[in-house]
Amino acid sequence: MILLEKYDYHELKRVTTIDRKRKYELPNGSAVPSVTTILDATKPREEREALANWKKRVGETQAQQISTEAANVGTLMHKNLELYIESHERKVGSNVIHQKAYNMSNVIIAEGLRNVSEIYGTEVSLYYEGLYAGTTDCVGLWKGNLAILDFKQTNKPKKKEWISNYFCQLAAYAMAHNEMFDTDIKTGVVLMCSRDLGYQEFVIEGEEFEEAANHWNKRVEQYYNL
Repeated sequence: MILLEKYDYHELKRVTTIDRKRKYELPNGSAVPSVTTILDATKPREEREALANWKKRVGETQAQQISTEAANVGTLMHKNLELYIESHERKVGSNVIHQKAYNMSNVIIAEGLRNVSEIYGTEVSLYYEGLYAGTTDCVGLWKGNLAILDFKQTNKPKKKEWISNYFCQLAAYAMAHNEMFDTDIKTGVVLMCSRDLGYQEFVIEGEEFEEAANHWNKRVEQYYNL
């Protein structure tokens, strides 16, 4: 795996608008919502109800602790992978959370990144002018195909039908990349590791990718109609 500067990526600035919403500022000075903001705002009722029921079942305090730890592990795992891709030193750390994130990143490196021959950017800012923006984990060649790669941590293994939002994210970033750099990305890959170091891999391409793209476009339309 090699890191190449094939595309002219630039980091986007995050701003808070006068209506107190967090957005990305584009090169033309306009501000647009993030991919995750759109997905959260247009979350189906059944997803909201499932989350509310889970919080009620485990209790608000326990739910907050679980969510905070998951967020911390995810952030550290992503940082570990970013350091690895950029050939920087990675340290295990003495903290249990740091150790867990380090070990999980090693699983993704060994099981997932072995299929990536070239990487063109990590933590890449992308936008579709006038609509949305966001930061994708990685852009590179996946088994010879230009693809958007997303790194995920999970408390327990997932089923493909549970992660449609992840596929929306992949499609959103692919469409933005295609618009910005005249590429033709139609492959998205989720590389996932669970707390017990189990590895899962989900790939969308062909009809599945088109379905995810259509689903994402509907969510964007829904967001702007709210």
